[in-house]
Amino acid sequence: MSIRIDRDRCIRCGACREICPGNLIRQAVDGTAYLRHPEECWGCASCLKECRHGAISYFLGADIGGQGSRMQTLQEGNLTHWIITRPGGETFTITVDRNESNKY
Repeated sequence: MSIRIDRDRCIRCGACREICPGNLIRQAVDGTAYLRHPEECWGCASCLKECRHGAISYFLGADIGGQGSRMQTLQEGNLTHWIITRPGGETFTITVDRNESNKY
């Protein structure tokens, strides 16, 4: 699992670079963020949670059954929505309530 950064949506704030525990996110000449070596991404989702502009999404590679699927996170209060888009355009959503997630 890795991330993808949509450089058209990136507002050049640097929040993702600051939060990345592996220091893997770089800044391009134009100020946008990019991931130099996606295979080194730990998949921790820190940058995905930090980006408030939807510029970062998970990329689920074929090696884990994703076959190029893309996953974005949307926060709404205590709810986290994982929006998964498959290469053919099919989209589905998984919703997690933070109040319930660590209950057991």
